[in-house]
Amino acid sequence: MFRNDYGRDNYNDRGNSSPINEGEEYDVKIEDLGRDGDGIARIEGFVVFVSGAKVGDEVKIRITSARRNFGFAEVVE
Repeated sequence: MFRNDYGRDNYNDRGNSSPINEGEEYDVKIEDLGRDGDGIARIEGFVVFVSGAKVGDEVKIRITSARRNFGFAEVVE
C-alpha cells in the first residue's frame, strides 16, 4: 500500500512542473556551481545540473534525466 502512494508510479510523474524532457537539447549559460562541482543552468527557471561545465560557459546541452524539480544534462558541443 505504501508503495502505491509513494512508490515508483509517482516517481516519474512530473506533471506540468518540468519544462524539459529527456533527449532535448538547449543552448545555455552556466550560472552557478553545484556542491558536487557540476555546472548549473536554468531553463525557464528550472535548475539543470550539467556535468563538466564551469561557471560562465555557454554550451549546448542534452537532457539526460528530468525529475520533478531539477534535471541533469551533458555537454553536446
